[in-house]
Amino acid sequence: MTEMRNTRYIAQTHTGLVRKANEDSILALPEHEIWLVSDGMGGHDAGDYASRLIADMVATIPTGLDPGTKMHALRDAIHGAHRAIQAEAQNRGGATIGATVVALIVSQGYFLCLWAGDSRIYRLRDGRIELLTSDHSAVADYVLAGKMSWDEADQHPQSNAITRAVGIEGELVLDKVRGETAPGDRFLLCSDGLTKYATFSMLEDILASTPLETLGDRLIQIALTGGGADNISAIVVDVM
Repeated sequence: MTEMRNTRYIAQTHTGLVRKANEDSILALPEHEIWLVSDGMGGHDAGDYASRLIADMVATIPTGLDPGTKMHALRDAIHGAHRAIQAEAQNRGGATIGATVVALIVSQGYFLCLWAGDSRIYRLRDGRIELLTSDHSAVADYVLAGKMSWDEADQHPQSNAITRAVGIEGELVLDKVRGETAPGDRFLLCSDGLTKYATFSMLEDILASTPLETLGDRLIQIALTGGGADNISAIVVDVM
C-alpha cells in the first residue's frame, strides 16, 4: 500500500493458474496521478511486448503537468504505443499484436478515465459500485441495449472477442469519461482475469468492506479460487 498526495493505492498482478506467462502490465505513477492496466493479446512475447510497451510509454510522461496537459500527454503516449505496436506486428510478418488499456487520472478534485478494450474501471461511492467504462467487445451492444447485464456478458461465449485494442489494425479510438471525485471514492482498475470471476455484487461487497492493505490479495484470490484461467491484475485507488 502506498500513499501520495490525496490518494492511497495498491497495485497487484498475478499470472493465474493456467497461463505460463503474464501478459498483463500494470503501472502506478502516484507522482503523476496516473494508474494503468493493460492486458496483452497475441500470445506470449507478443502480448507481453504490447502491454509493457504501453506502460513504458506512459511512464515517460513528465511530472508536474496541469490536468489538461496531462490528459493530452496520456492520450499521446497511448497513441504512440499504438503506432509502435503496429510497426512491430509488420516486422513480425503481420502477426496480431495488441493490448487493452484502461487508465485513470485523479487530480485536483477530478478523475479521468481513458480506455480501449475490455479492461475496466469501477468506482465505489457511498457503498454503491458503478462501472465507469464500457467494454469494447462483441457482447457489449447486448448490454447497452438492455438485453443482458455485464455479469451475464462476462460469461457469454463471445465475451473474449474484443472490438478495439491498442496496436490492432486501423486508427485507435480511445473512449473517455470524467467527473468530480469525492472523499471516500474507491476506484478499481482491472483486467478481465478478475471480472470473469467477480460479479458486481461481489466486487461491491469486497470493495466496501475490505481495508486497502489486504484488498489486493483478496481480489486476486477471488480469481484464483474461481479457476484463475487468465492473468489477473487489479489496482485500487482511494481518494482521501
